Amino acid sequence: MEKRRKIGMAVSLALIIALLLSACSGGNNNTGNSGGGGAANAEGEQTLDGKGPVTLDVFLSLSPRIEDIKTNAVTKYIENKLNIKFKFDAAPSASAGDKKKLIMASGDYPSVFLSGDFTQSEQIDYGQQGVLLPLNDLIDQYGSEIKKAFDDDPDLKTAITAPDGNIYALPHVNDCFHCWYSQKAWINKAWLDKLGLPMPKTTDDFYNVLKAFKTGDPNGNGKADEIPYSGAIGTWHGVPSNFLMNAFIYDNDEDFFNMKDGKVDLSANKPEWRQGLEYVNKLYSEGLIDKESFTQNGDALSQVANQVGDNVLGVIAGGIPSLYFSLAADQTRHKDYVSIPPLTGPNGIAYTAYYKSYGNGQFAITNKASKEQQIAAIKMADYMWSEDHAITNEYGLEGKYWEKAPSGTVDVRGRPAKYNLKPEYFDMVSSTTNNDTWDQMGITRRTRDIRESWVAPKDPMTQEGYEYRLFLETQKNYENKQPKETFPLGIFMETADAKEVNQLKPQINDYIRSNMAQFITGSKKLTDNEWNAYVKGFDGLKLKRYLEIYQNAYDKMAK
Repeated sequence: MEKRRKIGMAVSLALIIALLLSACSGGNNNTGNSGGGGAANAEGEQTLDGKGPVTLDVFLSLSPRIEDIKTNAVTKYIENKLNIKFKFDAAPSASAGDKKKLIMASGDYPSVFLSGDFTQSEQIDYGQQGVLLPLNDLIDQYGSEIKKAFDDDPDLKTAITAPDGNIYALPHVNDCFHCWYSQKAWINKAWLDKLGLPMPKTTDDFYNVLKAFKTGDPNGNGKADEIPYSGAIGTWHGVPSNFLMNAFIYDNDEDFFNMKDGKVDLSANKPEWRQGLEYVNKLYSEGLIDKESFTQNGDALSQVANQVGDNVLGVIAGGIPSLYFSLAADQTRHKDYVSIPPLTGPNGIAYTAYYKSYGNGQFAITNKASKEQQIAAIKMADYMWSEDHAITNEYGLEGKYWEKAPSGTVDVRGRPAKYNLKPEYFDMVSSTTNNDTWDQMGITRRTRDIRESWVAPKDPMTQEGYEYRLFLETQKNYENKQPKETFPLGIFMETADAKEVNQLKPQINDYIRSNMAQFITGSKKLTDNEWNAYVKGFDGLKLKRYLEIYQNAYDKMAK
């Protein structure tokens, strides 16, 4: 299945579900960072002292889909396997972030976090205060899966290592291939076929297709009711202009950075950005982009997408078609849409935005943990980065919702498949609650190899085959279409620098987005005077200092 790191993503009812869970505080104040021995229990699992289970008080953000975390099948499985006992203080996922801030400020935090959501600056800050313990020695002694992950993906270790050389937290790793390339646009292939049009390859082609959609009555109802290109704000890459800007200059709609020879720069004040705005303004002024795209939310566009009667949508912007179209078995409109490859602009540019990141730190051990709890906690984290937990966390224990793949079946990459989803799984994900999975709570390490090792569905256009469909579209049209250099979405910087960036970034990004909308809709004109005034406005927002901070952080990471 995801993330960009931010993923802020709207998702398919059938396949992508929210995660989270929360827990309680306690433990003692022993800050030792090593220790160890072990004995085997009756099942052969390693224990710390050969006696009873180690109690771990854990903060975890609770998914609303979980019926009872204490009796949950995966909870019991982990406790029995690792000889631990969870002490949960379950905070609802919607309020978990606020609760974390409260308990950290009060000092009444737990021994272990599993949903800490610690930013890089928080990791440095709390690490230097001694609140979060360095994990390096514990990983060296007990982290076989963690060390394997670092060997498999050296970028992972670099990304989560603070400038002082310490690892203070481990992320939830979700190598969601289609999420890495989630700035997509989806075109009504049925309309292309009806009008005898090929898939657009260039910005000129795209303009001509939209014109044909507007004037050629592709839905065949004799009315001029077609909306050539639409999108929505507050959705997963649903603003139509960002997909188009990548035909002129790199635009990820996150930090608006572009990179060349290791140097960080801004895309949104360059002549190519202006050229892109001129193109999008042309589409907008000719009625080829839905005028509601810059004000409506996803729910409003969904009402249009699923309305009874004739379909009126030609192209939609968004990471996945199910942002707007229903995937229910009796709804087939979504099947008309396929992804558009990155368009080539007048200067030969054809980029796609790239969102691979490792996100914030979720697992951490605090100075409230005893030596015994530290060892039990790192062993728990090590297990949670295993393939076994990646499967059971999301799909439950073997047998109910999944099984080993039958002989002769292949996965999405054409290899012998390892796992097979049973029909019961799709009934479960459509239900309100369950007590058989952890619903992606806490941490896992779901690599591409694991995610893509399931039996490939026969029909990618079904609800069951949706993930496969997203894989195929991404592989065909977007993989490796990003620039050779992209700025990492998460990067460590000193606490003072991070605080300064946290003040500057919202102002700069808001300035870019609001001016982008004004130039596109025509409330601001792309004359030399207006454009130059826009560019000059970055001086007052301290853009030079902003880029300097990010450059210094990048240079330190590169070393």
